[in-house]
Amino acid sequence: MQNNPKKPGQTKRLLALIIRVATIPPVMAMLLLLILYFTRFEIFGNHLNLILAVVFLVILPVMAYPLQPVVPYFKGKGREGQRNLAMLMASAGYVLGLITALLMPVPSDLLIIYLTYLISGVIMVVLNKVFKIKASGHACGVAGPIFSLIFFLGPWVAFGALLLAPVFWASLSMKRHDKSELIIGTTVPTCALLLAVLLVIGLG
Repeated sequence: MQNNPKKPGQTKRLLALIIRVATIPPVMAMLLLLILYFTRFEIFGNHLNLILAVVFLVILPVMAYPLQPVVPYFKGKGREGQRNLAMLMASAGYVLGLITALLMPVPSDLLIIYLTYLISGVIMVVLNKVFKIKASGHACGVAGPIFSLIFFLGPWVAFGALLLAPVFWASLSMKRHDKSELIIGTTVPTCALLLAVLLVIGLG
């Protein structure tokens, strides 16, 4: 019996899904930390700071995905419940990361990373919950690490911004966001990084 070939639309949706899953914010945060580990380890100062950064920026946010089906308040609320729990878990990670960074303390560059994530999270919550502007958290989570790498490593890594093209395509293809939501989501971490740098310079 001959198998029916996949319809073009199914293949397109599968590819879009793969792109979105492969570029979820915790994965991009892990990529950021790994690249900085191999290129500028002094940003972390020591391995403990690296491990804590992975816990706060990667593990806590990614836990929202397996926890959403079992947490009573978010259970059964579909993608919106997953989105809200992910925002909550990510915010908790960012706050704990910043608190730890201030108490230990950590190198100023790592403090910039924590502040960038926290400020991005605050802006996203304000836009989504207060002003009802559905900025793309996915675009924010991809753009943030890219812009951070450009800041820390120089313009030679600007080619990483090309990753935004397939991410935009995947989101538009799956109708998860429109163009304005993606553009706003991409702009958020740019502003957050600038504010984080100014704050650290001011504190210094």
